[in-house]
Amino acid sequence: MLHLRAVCPGAAAPDVLAVLREHAGAANLVHLPGAAVHPEGDVVEATIAREAADEILAALSALGVDHTGGITLEQLDTVLSDAADTAEAEAPGEAADAVVWQDLVAKTGEESRFNATFLAFLSIACLLAAVGVITASTITMVGAMVVGPEFGPLAGIAVGLVCKRYDLVKRAAVALAVGFPLAIAITAGGAWLGTAAGLFDASALTSSDAQFDFVYEVGPWSLIVAVLAGAAGMLSMTSAKSAALVGVFISVTTVPAAGYAGVAAILGQWDRMGMSLAQLAVNLVGIVAAAAAVLVLRHRRAGRVGRPLAPG
Repeated sequence: MLHLRAVCPGAAAPDVLAVLREHAGAANLVHLPGAAVHPEGDVVEATIAREAADEILAALSALGVDHTGGITLEQLDTVLSDAADTAEAEAPGEAADAVVWQDLVAKTGEESRFNATFLAFLSIACLLAAVGVITASTITMVGAMVVGPEFGPLAGIAVGLVCKRYDLVKRAAVALAVGFPLAIAITAGGAWLGTAAGLFDASALTSSDAQFDFVYEVGPWSLIVAVLAGAAGMLSMTSAKSAALVGVFISVTTVPAAGYAGVAAILGQWDRMGMSLAQLAVNLVGIVAAAAAVLVLRHRRAGRVGRPLAPG
């Protein structure tokens, strides 16, 4: 269940209340006249079923509430209410299959921004991957996969393409196009310092081949794993089952390939650097394609193309 709060002008409150009263997926309706201070107006709250959220948000946005006031949604972990149970039972569809498109756009939009935090996480992940390759540590490599923040922008591109939110596509593409080269450069700098300090040499790559050849060897399985991971990741995001995302992070070879490329560049292993970058590209494309395909299928399963989402 979700908690909905709408701030709207007093004149629009009757229409907002009508939308919530008439929808079977809404319960526990609260109206607070004049409670909003900035902007001034009324506050309307309700408990709504997840599968009803998209329709209710679209109806409220059609009234202009998202422009004249505001709409917020919060996930409720525990709801003890017969009325809420009835609303969830009567709402069409299943909660696990419901996609709250506005929430998905907002979430991926926030995670797709290129900023210092994104670059820091990506750089640390690539450095961890480099250490994993140099020390032949599988555990360190897995840790690097989990730390990597790249799935946010990848999901953002997929959501932007399906919802025709090209501003989101551009934002996410910039994060990846700028973030990965910088992270690889930082990793290369760290590898250079390591070689200068005598911590390792070119033999570090050849000694770890048996364990990490998957990082730079591009083949059909690279694409298959990327596609499966992208599909699982988007299913996790759209069904609010975030636990599955950890498995997605560990499955893909994005951060390991980027980290390997940085080390290979410093050691003059240009062929392996090129193959690592190719592996990175295959994984990025496969994840985006699969994630977009999942969204298209879920759109069609809902029986509609969906309301166009305003840029934001």
